[in-house]
Amino acid sequence: MTYDLFLGDRSFSSWSLRGWLMFEKFGIPVRTRFVGLYTGTMAADLAPLAPARLVPTLRLPDGTVVGETMAMAETLAERHPEAGLWPADAADRATARWLAAEMHAGFGALRSACPMQLLRQYAGFEVSEAVRTDLARIETLWDHARATRKTDGPWLFGDYSLADAFYAPVCARIAGYGLEVGAAAQDYVTRTLADPAVRRWRAMGLTKSYDPEPYAIDLPRRPWPGPAPRAATAIDSGTAENATCPYSGDPVTHLMEMEGRTFGFCNAFCRDKTVNDPEAWPAFMALV
Repeated sequence: MTYDLFLGDRSFSSWSLRGWLMFEKFGIPVRTRFVGLYTGTMAADLAPLAPARLVPTLRLPDGTVVGETMAMAETLAERHPEAGLWPADAADRATARWLAAEMHAGFGALRSACPMQLLRQYAGFEVSEAVRTDLARIETLWDHARATRKTDGPWLFGDYSLADAFYAPVCARIAGYGLEVGAAAQDYVTRTLADPAVRRWRAMGLTKSYDPEPYAIDLPRRPWPGPAPRAATAIDSGTAENATCPYSGDPVTHLMEMEGRTFGFCNAFCRDKTVNDPEAWPAFMALV
């Protein structure tokens, strides 16, 4: 049983990140397909999925089309009860749905002022009162989850749940614009940025560039505040230690160097996503 998930962009589409995490974090098989979010072809690309008009859009194995991430979340939870997408405790589950729904429908000031971008952190961003209000509300909700949950653990409801998937782009906005939040909220942001799944998503996003860059603003730029990636470089020639790609098993055609060692991949995308953050990829690190 494999789903088709239609996405916009990895570096800038917050809704796409949310949809992808629903599959990646819970081990649900999916094929990802990208539409022209910034190239003007989005409407035509989504036409076969009408009346869907936004990303992400999900197509079920039987061909049923589901738009909107809240509907996707409930559909997947219903179809995969064993995956634990929502918390096991009924009260926690209700609260998690509340937090996800409020995120889905709210925080308009934060969304408008701080579009998600996973490239860097902007320094000196001027925070409006409306954005401060949104941040205070987010912290209130996160504190409420921690105070009322029945299971201990590092995520909002102990174990990772759909609530965390919904708030991952919020964490990226806080990080990307250097927004000030309390210590508990900052710890949660840091944990989200360090999540291997989020690191993989960002590493794949960095393989693509735009000119002009969406949402770029004229402010000093700092490195992305997530974990510093292990240094690696794409190279044109050499002899790889491995004969087949760690992801596909296909013969090696593209090379990278890391710490004096040469590794091979079956195409430029496999190589470049690894160069961008080697430690985010367990299959590659097994070679190392």
